[in-house]
Amino acid sequence: MQGANGAAMWARTDAAGRVWLHPNAFDPFGSPVYEVAVRKDGRQGTTFLRRGQKSAVELVLDARPAAQRARLDLVFLVDATGSMGDEIGKLKTALHSIANEVARLPSHPDTCFGLVAYRDRGDAFLVRRHDLTNDLGAFQSVLNALQANGGGDYPEAMNEALHETVHDLSWRGSGATRMVVLLADAPPHLDYGGPQYDDDMMAALGKGIKVFSVGASGLDKQGEYVQRQIAQYTGGRFVFLTYRDAADPASGPGRETVHDVSNYSVQTLDRLIVRLVADELAKLPPAG
Repeated sequence: MQGANGAAMWARTDAAGRVWLHPNAFDPFGSPVYEVAVRKDGRQGTTFLRRGQKSAVELVLDARPAAQRARLDLVFLVDATGSMGDEIGKLKTALHSIANEVARLPSHPDTCFGLVAYRDRGDAFLVRRHDLTNDLGAFQSVLNALQANGGGDYPEAMNEALHETVHDLSWRGSGATRMVVLLADAPPHLDYGGPQYDDDMMAALGKGIKVFSVGASGLDKQGEYVQRQIAQYTGGRFVFLTYRDAADPASGPGRETVHDVSNYSVQTLDRLIVRLVADELAKLPPAG
């Protein structure tokens, strides 16, 4: 997508062949018209998007997708500081349930799991990355070894972790659906130099990586804003965990939240993740 002034952005469509475009994020001068070029399997088409005329454009290429088994790359991006012990514990116990239910979805996806855990400067580690694998037993062992510890001040190294998630994992091609589940209860350190989440959410869009942000108890307004922004920009969703006592994750399962929301439904973490995956894979065209 390119404006007359040369401002440009790249994006990879999702399982439904759609992509969310955000002109203000890459074009500070507000071009009135953008050229949108689409490529697929050696075919290319061009259309134009005019500001204020319509909110979406459709471009159809004469390219029938080859029949193939659905492929899913599912990465957990987890704040591993001391306050996240209960949430990490839930993920450990729910992994096999998540994997089994995803495997039983109508598309029967070939699934690879990955993990990026982060803490903060001065802790035992800043970012710890485990690349995508289809060995569920090995991945469970990696997840079991993850402990919540460290932290100290409120913001954490989310910027650095998101950067490694987008750029350093072995994301598969060949039409694989790429999803990140971000589980955190604090915003990133915006005062550090180095990677910044807004740059990497643009890079994620370019690679077709959707981020589904899960706000844990204690997430403040700034953290919620950042998580909502990342999810919206990449085409994912912002969801949140609920507890018996909204401000105390150790209080156990419940329906209360610190977030300013209403009319929400409640599911367990494993069911929530399976539903997000199912919704995404349901957009795939039928094989054959």
